[in-house]
Amino acid sequence: MPVYLFALSQIQLINTTNAIITFCLLHLLVYPASNLFNSYYDRDNGSVGGIKNPPPANSKMLLLANTLDLAAILVSTYIHPEIGVFVTIYIIASRLYSYRPIRLKQYPFIGFLVIFIFQGAFTFYLSAKASYGLNSMTQHLESFCLIGVPIHKYILAMLASSFQIGAIYPLTQIYQHQSDLDDGVTTLSYKLGYRGTFIFSGLMFGISTVFYYLHFKDLDINSFYLLLIVQIPIIAYFVYWASKVWTDTKNADYKHTMQMNVIAAVVLNLFFIYLILT
Repeated sequence: MPVYLFALSQIQLINTTNAIITFCLLHLLVYPASNLFNSYYDRDNGSVGGIKNPPPANSKMLLLANTLDLAAILVSTYIHPEIGVFVTIYIIASRLYSYRPIRLKQYPFIGFLVIFIFQGAFTFYLSAKASYGLNSMTQHLESFCLIGVPIHKYILAMLASSFQIGAIYPLTQIYQHQSDLDDGVTTLSYKLGYRGTFIFSGLMFGISTVFYYLHFKDLDINSFYLLLIVQIPIIAYFVYWASKVWTDTKNADYKHTMQMNVIAAVVLNLFFIYLILT
C-alpha cells in the first residue's frame, strides 16, 4: 500500500474513480492472487508472509488465484488497455517468481530483482498512470499525456520506491532460512546471513532516503524533512531488532518481522495519506 499511496500523492491530476478502482485492483485482486499462487506452489507449512499458520495448499487456491488474476486483467483493461498490459506483465512476473518449474525466487539475486523492480518502481508507475485523470480544463493534454505523465518525471520517486522495497524484502525472509532451504529456495537473506541482512537492509533504506531527497528537493523539500521525522519510529525499531538479533539469532523470528512490517507500513501510509490530503 505505501507505494500506491506514494504514487497517488505525487500526481497532479487524480481521477478519483480510477484511483479507487486501482486501489481495489491491486489490494483485493492482484496481491491476494499473487499470495495464493505463491502459497500453492510453496506448499508452506510454517509462517509465511503475513500469515502465521497458512492453510494447507489445495487446488481451490490455484483456482481462486486464476479467477482473481483474470478479474484483475479485465478490470485494468476497463481503466485503459495500456493499464491492462501493465497488470498482465506484473502477473506474469509474479507467476514466474513462484511457478515451481521456473521459480525465480529460488535464485537469491534474481528473485530480489523481481521484487525490487515490480513491487517498487513498476507498481509506482502503474499506480500513477492508472490513477491519473484529466478534467475539463486539461482535456487538450490527453493526446500528449496519454493516461499519465512521462516516466522521466517520476524516475527518482520510482527508484525511492524500489530501494524501499529492497530494504524490507530481505527482512521478510530472515526467519524462514531453514524452511526455504528445505523447499529448495536459497534466499538473499540466507546468503547475507543474519547480520548481513540488517546491514544490507540498512544500506537499501539509506539509498531510498537519498532518492526521496532528490525527488522532493525541487518539488517540496518540507515534505522530505517531514519524512525524515516520521521515519524515526521505523529506524528506532530497526536498530532495536538488529541489536537483539546481533545478540541472539533466535530473535530473527516471525513476531519481530511482522512488527517491523506493521510499523513501517503504518508510518509510511499515514505520511503519504497526509501528502494526498494537503
